[in-house]
Parts: sequence; C-alpha cells; structure tokens
Amino acid sequence: MKTCVDKINSSQKLAEIIQEKYDQENSGCISTERFRDLLAAHGSELDPHKLEVLLALADINADGKICYQDFVNLVRNKRSNSFRRAILQGSRQLRNSALREEVGLGLSRRLVRHVAYETLPREVDRKWYFDSYNYCPPPWLMLAITIAEVIVFMYYGLQLNRWVLQVSSPYFLKGPLPYHPQLRAQAWRYLSYIFMHAGIEHLGLNMAMQLLVGVPLEMVHGALRIGLVYVCGVLAGSLAVSVADMTAPVVGSSGGVYALVSAHLANVVMTQIIKYLKYCKNWSGMKCQFKLFRMAMALVCMSVEFGRAVWLRFYPPAFPPCPNPSFVAHLGGVAVGLTLGIVVLQNYEQRLQEQSLFWIFFSVYTLFILCGIFWNIFAYSLLDVKLPPPP
Repeated sequence: MKTCVDKINSSQKLAEIIQEKYDQENSGCISTERFRDLLAAHGSELDPHKLEVLLALADINADGKICYQDFVNLVRNKRSNSFRRAILQGSRQLRNSALREEVGLGLSRRLVRHVAYETLPREVDRKWYFDSYNYCPPPWLMLAITIAEVIVFMYYGLQLNRWVLQVSSPYFLKGPLPYHPQLRAQAWRYLSYIFMHAGIEHLGLNMAMQLLVGVPLEMVHGALRIGLVYVCGVLAGSLAVSVADMTAPVVGSSGGVYALVSAHLANVVMTQIIKYLKYCKNWSGMKCQFKLFRMAMALVCMSVEFGRAVWLRFYPPAFPPCPNPSFVAHLGGVAVGLTLGIVVLQNYEQRLQEQSLFWIFFSVYTLFILCGIFWNIFAYSLLDVKLPPPP
C-alpha cells in the first residue's frame, strides 16, 4: 500500500499532466474523451475508490467536458457542491464492490472502515474517508475532554469524600468551575462548568456518550468541526439556563454531548428517510453491524441522563434556597445539534464557509448568544429576580 506522501506526489503529477498536455488552451476544462484516456494511462497512480469517482464523474457529464478544478478538488480532498451533486445524482453506481466487502485489511484499516459505516450514511463518503484517513491527527479532543473531566471528578471526590450525588455537599459549588447565577459575571463559568459533574452516575453517562459518539465523529469530521459543535452546545446550554431557569446552577458536559449526539442521530435518520422516500429502497444504510445498537444505546443514555437531570432539579435541595443544578442545558445542546450540528455533519469534506445554510444557522446562533449576554446584563435587575446566596 502506498504511503500518504506517495499518494500526494502521484496526484500532483497527474494534475500537472492534465494542465500541461490536456488543457493547452487554458480553458479550465478538458473533454471527457481525453479524460478517459488519461485515466486509462495513469489511473493506477490513484486510489481505486477515487478512480471510481472520477469515472462516475466522466459518465454523467452530458456536455462532454470536465472542469479541471473538479479534479484538483478531488486529489486534494476538497469537493465542491456541484461535484458532489454530480456524483450523487449520477444514474450509474460506483463500479467495484462495496467497501464492506473488501478483504485482507489490517486491524487499523478495519477500524477505519467500521467508523466509516458507523458514522457516514453515503457509500461515496465512506470510500472517500477510507482512502483519506491515516490517524493523523488522532481523535485527541474528545479523549482530552473526557480525561480532564475524570481528573476533576476524582479531585473533588477526594476533597468532598463523596462520589455519588456530590452536588449534595455544601462545598460542591464553591470551586471556580461550576456556573452559578450569582457569579455569572465570571464569564469562564459559562464553559468551565462542563468539567464538574453531580456524581459518578452523571459523569458515567456523559462519558459513555462522548466516547461512543464523539470519538468516531471526531475521527471523520476532525477536531475543529466537532469542537465547534461541542463548544456551541456547551455555551448555548449555560445561556439557556440563565434565561429559562434563572436561579439554578449548572454542572456537567451534557450541553456539548447532547449537541453531538442529536446532530449525529438526526443526520443518519434524515438521510435514510430521504433515501427511502426518493428511491423506495430499504434501510440499507442501517444494516451496518453495531450501528443500530450504538444508536439505541445513545438514545437510552440520553433518556436516562435527561430523566436523572429533571428528577434532580425538582428534588428538594440539600442546602436551600439554592436549587439543584438545572436540566435546561440539555435542551440548549439539542437545539444546537438539530440546527448548526446537522449542517456541519452533513457537509463532510466540504468547506462550511461555502454553505449558505451554515451561515444562516450560525447567524441565528450568534444572535441567540448576543441576546443571552444582554439578558444576563439587564434582565436580572429589571425582573428583580431573587437569586440564591453565592456559594
């Protein structure tokens, strides 16, 4: 198998051949006939799955021309909307067998294939990801956040000498991390509250969802995109609490976790519904081993964790008048996942700044953040809200 450097050099060489020999007029396009000759002569230098995509692109261009930029985008792992639509709307299917049927793969490549089928609903995206992913960089973000949460929980567990329902300790909210309405001027608390958890039951459920869904998503979409959805969910969660449950504190990473999980589940289910309605096909994308199990486990964890949070919020607090932590952060995370998160996860290997829907949802999210900030500055005094004493 060729190394990543060999593949990049081969792709650059093929691109130079196209520009110098097949597009001497600098029109930006070449005929499909010349393109086929080029693939026949140099196709062995490309990944087999990318060669299939190029052949599919040649087959469905009715105008007899192929844009040079489309090929450049392909070899550089950047696909435009028009290029993706050309592949997905083509009348023919990719030629070779499905990625699932490939044999002779090592353990690491089988893991990549498994993640592709667990995370991506389209076969073209799965093959593209399988050829492109090389574990560099590894999925460090979700692992780092989870490790940090465990360390903080262990520290407070030893300090409070309590592991279950730590929130019932009088010293639980005295640290610099949890969000408290009396300390809302300390802006870092709108994000740092994710490292505090109400107890081992709270931490365990959030960890399960972060590792079960977050790590595979990061392997596919990268730390930047997943971090964007996660942080937006976290910030939306704390601001939602400050607006809808003004007297309650907030702890736990549920806002970010629910943003990722709800975006992923909605993306998979929505893609399958569209496929079923458009092509009257069965739920072929759901036949991957463990996919239904993983989705079911994620839903169970979400339901149990949300039920636990609602019960704890209305349970008589150990130290009134301060109420127990709010559950509204979960709803803020879900709202981010079903809007901004879906757009991010649907546009695999495409530039988000080129997606109008992304900017629409991002603008709405930014407007919500600004409204939340003004609410926290003015609403508490205007409404004369009686806040619990500071911890």
